[in-house]
Amino acid sequence: MKQPTSELNMYYVWTICLVAACGGLLFGYDWVVIGGAKPFYEAYFGITDPALSGWAMSSALVGCVFGALISGLLADRFGRKIPLIIAAVTFIISAWGTAAAGNFDAFVIYRIVGGVGIGLASALSPIYIAEVSPAAQRGRFVAINQLTIVLGVLAAQLINLAIADPVAPGATAADLLASWNGQTGWRYMFGAELVPAVLFLVLMFVVPESPRWLMKMNRAEKAKKVLQRIGSESYASDTVAEIRQTLNQHEAKVPLSALFRADVRPILMVGIVLAVFQQWSGINVIFNYAQEIFASAGFDINDTLKSIVATGLINLIFTLLALPLVDKVGRRRLMLIGAGALTVIYGLMAAAYAYGLLGLPVLLLVLLAIAIYAVTLAPVTWVLLSEIFPNRVRGTAMALGTFALWVACFVLTYTFPLLNAGLGASGSFLLYGGICLFGTLYIWRKVPETKGVSLEALETQLTGQTAAASQQEKVHSTSHSL
Repeated sequence: MKQPTSELNMYYVWTICLVAACGGLLFGYDWVVIGGAKPFYEAYFGITDPALSGWAMSSALVGCVFGALISGLLADRFGRKIPLIIAAVTFIISAWGTAAAGNFDAFVIYRIVGGVGIGLASALSPIYIAEVSPAAQRGRFVAINQLTIVLGVLAAQLINLAIADPVAPGATAADLLASWNGQTGWRYMFGAELVPAVLFLVLMFVVPESPRWLMKMNRAEKAKKVLQRIGSESYASDTVAEIRQTLNQHEAKVPLSALFRADVRPILMVGIVLAVFQQWSGINVIFNYAQEIFASAGFDINDTLKSIVATGLINLIFTLLALPLVDKVGRRRLMLIGAGALTVIYGLMAAAYAYGLLGLPVLLLVLLAIAIYAVTLAPVTWVLLSEIFPNRVRGTAMALGTFALWVACFVLTYTFPLLNAGLGASGSFLLYGGICLFGTLYIWRKVPETKGVSLEALETQLTGQTAAASQQEKVHSTSHSL
């Protein structure tokens, strides 16, 4: 049921959602800051082995996977608020530790700690926002988390650009080591994260716990008090009754096996496929290899950081455009538009590389791909993951979806150099185009529209559909056996 805006305290909803979305900002900053610092900390630690260079860049992924794995356990046992506080603490430790690291091993350990924070925040910030947002505005509020991720990415790019002294063309590793960048600048890049991390930690103590988790833990009075701050008395009463109805359909304590029941398993599979597809759509390859792509477009070394900031600005502008579209256009339609458009763009990129049409054509296609991704797959995937799972298993199911996303990111990161060596840039982008075509077909057949539907009504709809499909399958199987 759509709640009148007059019955909602939108200022309060905006406040608590923006605080939770700070987890996304730190996620984006921590994930990207290492790119600008790379040549300088490598000179400081004397990293020349490609394997060590790759380990430094990807070590945070180990923490991401672990953080995503434990996020469900923490969320179901302690709620959404405490694990987000833990995430804030890990970001603080990582920012301080990487900035102060005296050797490479310590640097990697603190990067892994930061990865744990990313894994926790990437799973829990969207869940918290979805569970406190009114149904009609839920897509927009969850998409704010993606906006703060993009802001974190852009902040890291701008801070790296502001901190780094200009580097002379042809500078050697010894030159970098002797420079201010090589001795101190890269530490400031990592240390700058302390400011938003401490602010996030402080603010998380003043936001409420998720009312849906409180209901799950039989704390109905506390849940109602939170909902009364979000909306009117009638809004709070109606929402409590709706949540109670969905929770009463299941036992009080849900085992892990509940994720694999006939009415939940298909929904879990949709979530996992969407999470993997968001990564295997290939857009992070474009971000990771932006330097090479811009170099092919004629940018010199001194313009590299500036050109990468341009991708961040495009990402931000089109993420802002996505905020109203998620609730107006709908999740399913935006996902179809994004997957279909990327299929075409990758096909054109493959052709450009195959026929040697490099420079400006490739640059324009890269910026177009980033724009499309920012409006569609980037924010909408997180919105869908935060809302399609049933109340009682949402924390654990979201953890599995986020775990799948980070494993997919790891696979993407490590396979691109191999694919590029074996297939060339043309063949690699053609492969990503094929993946996007598969994603388009899968979304068309499997992904429901969820805009404007309460989490409880959505749960009833989705679990009802999967249960009916399971029953039909059993009947069909029985008739064949007879």
